[in-house]
Amino acid sequence: MKSIKLPLVLSVVFAMLLLACGGGGDQPAAESKPAPESKPAAQMTPTGSATVAGSINFAGTAPKPKRLRMDAECSGFHDGPTLSESVVVNANNTVKNVFVYVKEGLEGKSFSVPSEPAVMDQVGCAYTPHVLGVQTGQTIKILNSDPLLHNINAQAKTNRPFNFGMPKKGDEREKSFRKQEVMVKVKCDVHPWMAAYIGVVDHPFFAVSGDDGSFSINNLPAGDYTLEAWHETFGTQTMKVTVADGGSATADFSFGG
Repeated sequence: MKSIKLPLVLSVVFAMLLLACGGGGDQPAAESKPAPESKPAAQMTPTGSATVAGSINFAGTAPKPKRLRMDAECSGFHDGPTLSESVVVNANNTVKNVFVYVKEGLEGKSFSVPSEPAVMDQVGCAYTPHVLGVQTGQTIKILNSDPLLHNINAQAKTNRPFNFGMPKKGDEREKSFRKQEVMVKVKCDVHPWMAAYIGVVDHPFFAVSGDDGSFSINNLPAGDYTLEAWHETFGTQTMKVTVADGGSATADFSFGG
């Protein structure tokens, strides 16, 4: 057999190295892929100058307030009987603790989340306030002003529920909800009479009726809206309103009967 000349062997080896390393003038250089573009931030809709205000009236004879049957430890925080807030008819025959919010008319719009937290406290073995409104993403500061153990059981359905204990006076926890949900019930597993409700909406246009049964939703953009009034015992009612810039509309609801 004839021996293979050394120059020929070196040429073959050199060609193989070029192919293994991607060399060779006939192959184009690899192109670098452009970095993915970042998504623009959601466009915030400015608030307006319109107002919707009204009252929650009660039709018929007001029911007698129900007394809460507290244990001896919690009763000691109060000078007399403690009444349930599930139905509160005010002296002027209006209803307290009704959550009123814009249900329709703001689709596709985004609003800045309030920097100030909403606050829910536990005082005298009762939640304060009984009905709270918050915006999605808004911080809820939960306090315990009682010198004893409470349990916070938020029974959300659309959002992730949470359940934790607050064993001593001065305890604080912060929570928030990501999705709209009307309403989220909150209860205490230690004291079964304790209950509250949180209305979570994806805009700042909501209110809760107070001791005079009135409510006011301010800074609305001009438009056509459907309002919903929610009460834990009487259910819900809706009403359509139209407001112009700087204008106002009246929305009076009536429950009971």
